[in-house]
Amino acid sequence: MYEDLIKKTEAAIEQSMNWAVRGWLVTFGPRQTEINSLQAAEEMPKTFVYRAEAINYWKQAELTGHDAGVSGQKALESLKKGDLMDAEDHLYFSQYVEKPFAELSKTWVSVHAAAKAVIAEDK
Repeated sequence: MYEDLIKKTEAAIEQSMNWAVRGWLVTFGPRQTEINSLQAAEEMPKTFVYRAEAINYWKQAELTGHDAGVSGQKALESLKKGDLMDAEDHLYFSQYVEKPFAELSKTWVSVHAAAKAVIAEDK
């Protein structure tokens, strides 16, 4: 029924749940030191002044990605039941939660937009 949207949602869930592992380009401090994942942040020397900031950033990305992913899983369940409107509600929440990272994470906005497009087609 909503196979394409289901595939997009599954991919977004997997991506979202791994934001802190796979990461993206982020720099810290006046020297713009690249620290692109939680693991990279934790591996920075304890003497690196911006280590705590980087760890905090990536832990926040991890928690946010998890919350967005959980809502995405609820959307997926709704899609599989054929309830597009309920799925769209959960996808809205996923893209809302993603907002602080959306410019770099690029995960949920497009999935939510795809759901809205399907809703518009169904009308």
